[in-house]
Amino acid sequence: MEVKFFGVSAGEGSAESKDSCMDLSVRYRFISSRFDFKSRRLNMKALGLLSGGLDSTLAVKLVQSQGVNIVGVNFTSPFSLCEEGSICTAVKQLGIPLETINLGNQYFKILRNPKYGYGKNMNPCIDCRIFMFKKAKIFAEKIQAAFIITGEVLNERPMSQNIKALRITEAEAGLEGRILRPLSAKLLPETEAEKQGWIDREKLLDIKGRSRKRQMQLAEQLGIEEYPTPSGGCLLTYKEFAAKIRDLLQHKKRIRAGDINLLRVGRHLRFNKNKIVVGRNEAENKQLERMRGKEDYLFEVPDCGSPITLLHGPKTDRTIRLAAALTLRYSDKKGEALVRFGREELTESILVLPSNALEIEKLRIK
Repeated sequence: MEVKFFGVSAGEGSAESKDSCMDLSVRYRFISSRFDFKSRRLNMKALGLLSGGLDSTLAVKLVQSQGVNIVGVNFTSPFSLCEEGSICTAVKQLGIPLETINLGNQYFKILRNPKYGYGKNMNPCIDCRIFMFKKAKIFAEKIQAAFIITGEVLNERPMSQNIKALRITEAEAGLEGRILRPLSAKLLPETEAEKQGWIDREKLLDIKGRSRKRQMQLAEQLGIEEYPTPSGGCLLTYKEFAAKIRDLLQHKKRIRAGDINLLRVGRHLRFNKNKIVVGRNEAENKQLERMRGKEDYLFEVPDCGSPITLLHGPKTDRTIRLAAALTLRYSDKKGEALVRFGREELTESILVLPSNALEIEKLRIK
């Protein structure tokens, strides 16, 4: 029986081919090698995409139960809401090795101009999946995996998990027939793994839609006891965060991870070229102090409960006064008061009245 691995033949990879798989710009091709799968099924290797959620855990478990050796990979981005603990729990229950790959700054280019557009908010789901699968393909080459496993469920997510979107992502990533979706496999065309007999299609499932009932029943049957409650796994799907991203793209040409991390913290307001961020609690105040850029100003009302406010952009009398007034508005002080401000040390002060609700609403990024 012939098993097609990504890039190199099983057991025959040269030092040169192993080094080349580290170059993300290299386009890989499939090369075949002879391999008696039925007699050595445990040597069959697959790459399992793990989010830490129930679907991906079940998908890996189903394939694992057929005697396939699985290596897990978890992709992270600044927009991910999946907790590290859920990944650790999934890996522990599955008993597999895990590689974590950061999608990096290249992701921001997709965010600015996605080929297949956005979902309801600023989520470029199809382009994101394509990018992720391209990275998965490269890692599959590195570990000599025969195919890729995902926890995708047909029609669970309207934009990225309909049949058309699934076909697009496979084609664009150069992975036609190489992505096995165990939870919905019986509703989808046969993959190479099924055609070759590496995986028994009859032991796969026909789940579709948004209901979680069958997944939860399966988890109980397979002894998977710990898994997170279903929720949105990406900040870009949230209206408020999407507004902040849209504002950032409009006002900044080059985006870095630090810019995205700042969007997670505080109340965000826009005044022309200035971004003003007001902390909502002590934890956020400390974060803003750490995130302050070299040219940013910080503001605080002394001798009372006060937010830390970050002023980014041109420092004029008007913008300083505005940031100070916003700081006072969210402090415990009433009426006119002194607000301290500065770069590293808050050595300067200004007397202001607090901003009113109408002014704040006009400035709020929404």
